[in-house]
Amino acid sequence: MEFADLTPQLYLILFAVALLAGFLDTLVGGGGLLTTPALILSGMSPLMALGTNKLQSTMGTATAAYMVISKRKASWQGIRWLMLSAFIGSVLGTLALQLIDAATLSFVIPVVLFFIGSYFLFSPKVREEDCQPRISERLYRMFVVPLVGWYDGMFGPGTGSFFALAGVSLRGYGLVSSTAQAKPLNFSTNIASLIVFLFAGQFVWQVGVLMMLGQFIGARFGANVLFSIRISILKPMIVLMCFGMLISYVYKMGWLAF
Repeated sequence: MEFADLTPQLYLILFAVALLAGFLDTLVGGGGLLTTPALILSGMSPLMALGTNKLQSTMGTATAAYMVISKRKASWQGIRWLMLSAFIGSVLGTLALQLIDAATLSFVIPVVLFFIGSYFLFSPKVREEDCQPRISERLYRMFVVPLVGWYDGMFGPGTGSFFALAGVSLRGYGLVSSTAQAKPLNFSTNIASLIVFLFAGQFVWQVGVLMMLGQFIGARFGANVLFSIRISILKPMIVLMCFGMLISYVYKMGWLAF
């Protein structure tokens, strides 16, 4: 796609979509369900849209990751090895995507979204205070985090919520602190997948850079809100976003007819 193929109005729309996606992604995840369809509707091929989406979404997760670490909502010393595990998992997932027919695994995304949304909807134990972890930090780092990273490299939707769920249910983190920790991990998975797409040349620079600016603004605003948001508001937002993504995905796959 050439630069001239897009009108100024369409660039403005894509910028606005990226800004909103950056805000929502920082809080509850799911921004890719806004940006990816928008890129496809702009006239890009699916692969080009996916690559451009990774390019612009990496800015949003990078901004959110920087803010949570700089404001000491997540410790660099405590998160760096988890970020490496997430990075490795995402690279393996993205490479696996090149080797298998992803359509045969399309059922995975709605199952994951339904599971995450249901957990936060029905679990009465989701709170802000940390509690006793169910698995060790080493087991979490060696298996759980790379598995979520693999999911992001292979599929993607709901990764931030998946990291938040894993932190709450397996490591006993409070919901806000687990959501904050998910931002550096999501950045690692995004940058890993982006590297693969860059080598493949599947992206549009002009659109990606513009949307990166929108992601930066949205993510900064979202991170500031995250630090002050009440759990009674954050939990329903995660539930709504998960089930919203689920309905959107099921409809997109043609499993629902209206």
